[in-house]
Amino acid sequence: GTMKRRAGEREKELKKKKLLEELGENRLPYMTPADDDFHQLWKTKYSKLIFRKSETVPEELHQMVQKGFLTLREHDCFFQDLVRIKGKDFLTPVSRILIGSPGCTYKYLNTRLFTVPWPTEGYDIKYCSPQIHDACKALIRLNDYLHIEAVKSLQGQNLCETKEIKDTTVIDREQSFATSLTEQGSVSKDQSSVCVPGDDSISLKNRTSYNLTLLNYMDPLQMLYLKQEPYFGMGNMAVSWHHDENLVERSTVAVYSYSCEDSSVGESSEQERKGRDPAVWHVGLKVAWDIETPGLAIPLHQGDFYLMLDDLNMTHQHCVLAGLSPRFSSTHRVADCSRGTLEYIFGQCELALQNLQTDSDSMALSLKSLEAAVVKQVEEIHNEVEFEWLRQFWFQGKRYLKCTDWWLKPMAKLEEFWRKMEIMTSLVLSEVRKEQQIEEQKNETISCFLLVLKERQRLRKEWTVR
Repeated sequence: GTMKRRAGEREKELKKKKLLEELGENRLPYMTPADDDFHQLWKTKYSKLIFRKSETVPEELHQMVQKGFLTLREHDCFFQDLVRIKGKDFLTPVSRILIGSPGCTYKYLNTRLFTVPWPTEGYDIKYCSPQIHDACKALIRLNDYLHIEAVKSLQGQNLCETKEIKDTTVIDREQSFATSLTEQGSVSKDQSSVCVPGDDSISLKNRTSYNLTLLNYMDPLQMLYLKQEPYFGMGNMAVSWHHDENLVERSTVAVYSYSCEDSSVGESSEQERKGRDPAVWHVGLKVAWDIETPGLAIPLHQGDFYLMLDDLNMTHQHCVLAGLSPRFSSTHRVADCSRGTLEYIFGQCELALQNLQTDSDSMALSLKSLEAAVVKQVEEIHNEVEFEWLRQFWFQGKRYLKCTDWWLKPMAKLEEFWRKMEIMTSLVLSEVRKEQQIEEQKNETISCFLLVLKERQRLRKEWTVR
């Protein structure tokens, strides 16, 4: 996997370098709502981006959520992440916290974040303060609201053809500049009917049931310097061009934006200014690896939200352009948790420990099997627990403790499992030193074992550096 990924990254780097060289001093064109052809461009090339103005969201929800953001900031719950890109570590300019279903994690740029659990039935979650509980509750409310909006939008775009549901849903024809997009028939033919009728309501639910939200906070005026957007000359970037990773395929991403504008930041007067207003936060979009299509920069004001439907996150890239005021955002995702939940990793541990037995008389520990495949599986799980869970959790410090102690018990349990696996590793060593085994079986076991052990050494070095 690693080799293939590295080759993929190298290829992207070369493409990017070539593109920037070709551009030289020139910049590609982009549009904002102030441009005449903006709507036409949106409708034809960016129709799976849905935008809703703040007025369309219930006032009570705005107030809960915005209060929640401020609570989390007061309690210092936002952290810059140390991420790893092309073998180097960087601190993200944006500070983040992950909130979502208990035991769920989200991995981006080689860094695993652990959810501060939102209040969930059947879980006993202790928060450090009632205010933090309320903030997490506000976010699950926002999550429910955005889930419903996403379902309506997918139905409205004919991306799903579930007749029963469609007839009962009145699509809000919001008076925002996304109106033209929700009108039936505005979607160009090639983009409609993406779903297969039949398994529709299931896939609809699967692709919109957000299991977590990654919260972002940044005060641009506190940043010494921000990267400049390189292709279109859109100005200061808070987040560079990217596709969101580790998501369920074709799932919707929903983003609620809250910039702490004072009324003085009002749009700079409609003087013939080309391009976007640098005082206002924007989301930038472009078609991936395409220099024909102009980019899009959409202004984000307090309480606006947008949805990236269906495969938009795969076909397009997006970036976030910084304004002048501090800004929070809540980015709701359907994370691909197949290998990212506590339930999963505990299952892996149980599987590995099946190969360990205790003598009922002497209590001595021994391995049931020395078969190469069995040893390899156990040692790989050993690596997974150590590098994907224990080290990922502890290297970001004890930051989660500012909100809740929820992760401490499961981490202690994982560490117990890990200790047993360390014993299992040493048992393999002492067994293969003995003479009893048949040569070729022994050699096969040793070579499998060594590969995983070398990887463990390499990763321990890398983590020590981090």
